[in-house]
Amino acid sequence: MTATEIAPAPRRIRPEISPPTLLRASATIVWRNLVHIRRMPEMLLDVTVQSVMFVLLFAYVFGGAIAVAGTDYKEFLLPGIMVQTMVFSAAIVAMGLTSDLQKGIVDRFKSLPIPRSAVLVGRSISSLIHSSIGVAVMAVTGLLIGWRMRNGLLDAALAFLLLLLFGFAVIWLGIWVGSLMRTVEAVQGFMFTVMFPLTFVANTFAPPESMPSWLRAIAEWNPVSAVTQACRELWGNGLPASADAAWPLQHPVLMSIAWSLVLTAVFAPLAVSAFRRRSRD
Repeated sequence: MTATEIAPAPRRIRPEISPPTLLRASATIVWRNLVHIRRMPEMLLDVTVQSVMFVLLFAYVFGGAIAVAGTDYKEFLLPGIMVQTMVFSAAIVAMGLTSDLQKGIVDRFKSLPIPRSAVLVGRSISSLIHSSIGVAVMAVTGLLIGWRMRNGLLDAALAFLLLLLFGFAVIWLGIWVGSLMRTVEAVQGFMFTVMFPLTFVANTFAPPESMPSWLRAIAEWNPVSAVTQACRELWGNGLPASADAAWPLQHPVLMSIAWSLVLTAVFAPLAVSAFRRRSRD
């Protein structure tokens, strides 16, 4: 080699980039959604301040007018209002997904080498975490005003797991609606029109025995009633269902699991199909 010759630069080998797994991609999207909450803490108002207001208003304003046999109304109230919070998680995920579709964020995700289903899984888990914060705030508020879990740690944990399972099931309803609707305003109007009757025509805030017979039948077969009754029995908040109650309230834990599985089996395929059609538009 002469002095004027230059040695060739070593060839750089680019490392292979492998697409992330569904679990890793979903975890990244969950983190992205949680970072939004950290940067915009007002997004937690509905599960913090609003949760405390709901508990205090129903416990002290309406509680004196509602008589519940065998328990204090505060203990009757807390399981029902926690189940309502998990039902409202469907509205939260629906509005969040529609917003992402409107703003083109889902289109950006589609350009990345990630499983498309990671968008739905990440959105559902982050919504479940969001609603779980509300349940935790309600539990602390309830403990401060006299609510107690009386049947031991195992039953208490099982009740919270039932809440999470049911919340995950109704989230798929929210994903389905969020994929069908075109605007956040439309989603909000539709979801709250559905969610309020679903949570109030139940045993969440008043015993079904006080309702007209036809409305009582609807309330007792409402999935919300089964989950609420299961939580009450597991936490020791009141008496078991009366002898003339419908079958779901006689076996609330079993029916809570069954309703959660049925709702997931029905709405998850509908949600995935609607999301695929919408994301191709």
